[in-house]
Amino acid sequence: MTPGAEVRLTLDRAGRWQRYLDDLEAYAAVKQPLETVGTLARVTGLVLEAAGVRVPVGSVCDVSSAGQPTVTAEVVGFDGDRAFLMPTGQVHGLASGARVSPRPAPQPAPRFGFDNHPWRRSEDRGLHLPMGDGLLGRVVDPHGEPIDRDGPMHGVHAEPMQRRPINAMDRDPVRQPLDTGVRAINTMLTVGRGQRIGLFAGTGVGKSVLLGMMARYTAADVIVVGLIGERGREVKEFIEDILGDEGRARSVVVAAPADAPPLVRMQGATYATAIAEHFRDRGQHVLLLMDSLTRYAMAQREIALAIGEPPATKGYPPSCFAKLPQLVERSGNGLHGVGSITAFYTVLSEGDDQQDPIADAARGILDGHIVLSRELAEGGHYPAIDIERSISRVMTAVTTREHQVSARRLRQLLSRFNKARDLIQIGAYAPGHDAELDLAVQMQPQISALLQQDMHQAASLDASCQQLARLLTQTS
Repeated sequence: MTPGAEVRLTLDRAGRWQRYLDDLEAYAAVKQPLETVGTLARVTGLVLEAAGVRVPVGSVCDVSSAGQPTVTAEVVGFDGDRAFLMPTGQVHGLASGARVSPRPAPQPAPRFGFDNHPWRRSEDRGLHLPMGDGLLGRVVDPHGEPIDRDGPMHGVHAEPMQRRPINAMDRDPVRQPLDTGVRAINTMLTVGRGQRIGLFAGTGVGKSVLLGMMARYTAADVIVVGLIGERGREVKEFIEDILGDEGRARSVVVAAPADAPPLVRMQGATYATAIAEHFRDRGQHVLLLMDSLTRYAMAQREIALAIGEPPATKGYPPSCFAKLPQLVERSGNGLHGVGSITAFYTVLSEGDDQQDPIADAARGILDGHIVLSRELAEGGHYPAIDIERSISRVMTAVTTREHQVSARRLRQLLSRFNKARDLIQIGAYAPGHDAELDLAVQMQPQISALLQQDMHQAASLDASCQQLARLLTQTS
């Protein structure tokens, strides 16, 4: 080896050792708190109380007792030196004095092989779950584990569930219409890309079928379905019978059945929203279908009451009404129009009561509401959308002037007929006294046919608007 080569090799080795020492100095300068391990002091209902654990709210801990499986729990509150944790599974087998260990945060990308060293730990101890294209076509639980028996997922990586909210001034307004494939919505309640809309319904009025139609026919790149608090039987039926192979191919389904702990049900809604955000941030247009927002609020109510928060309206603590907009506002258009999340949230109306506190709060934070009528469903009118009680707040921004005039005219005829329905049924209606009512009665079969649709047939936005225009030419 020549003297010049020896000098270069020596300098190269010196440079590498200097970078190595610089990294050591940088790691040593980072303030790293000592790991605290607490003990389980009390189990009351759904809440675990741990002493000696000092970690932020939202941190994930492992609770282990000798000879028993480890239970994962999340910190949901604290009182002095006591931390309140909510388990994500069964607590059978836990005993007083069980070890409560904060779960270490995910490690950053290594440089010199220090990926497992304690000083490499991030301060973010929140939940990190799988994201990526490997989720498409799969059914997962709120922990990111596949439950569809199709083997392990590939092409996924862990990302945090908690994301920084988007500044409202950085979002593009809703200006582009979205084709849902449902004629009644396309014509009378036109939806814009990036809109958040509620689907208000009682039980057994065709809510799940309508969601399945939108999942199959909506013009979107990715469909994310969150089944929160549904009966276990309905989960498989929705995926196989209603969603179908066509809808499932471009969908991600997050299922949190009714028997899951309340924290897991809330985590399922958060996970479904985070998946939608992941694809939106990549510039894709996402349709988020969440069934239901009410059961998300009920899960939060269970948690809040368990840790001692006082009830306010119909047993719902104030935190329930604070959590709803935090979840809903995460959807919508992305930064400067790059990607979008159009979201449909189902809201269960107890006894078809539209004054339910969750339903009332949802109407105030959503960009419109679609009400499903039990009376229409009992009469065989599907989808059972009550046009008079439904509204899309962005319809005027995403439709033409001609479309708006036609939709308004159809609403007038429909309203006029419904107001005289009782008179017609008892035989007190006589034609010739009210020209507007006569026209409404005459047009009722055509209007009803326009607003009905078979679940296996799609109706495009353009074709729906043309059919509406043809129908109203008969009234002129």
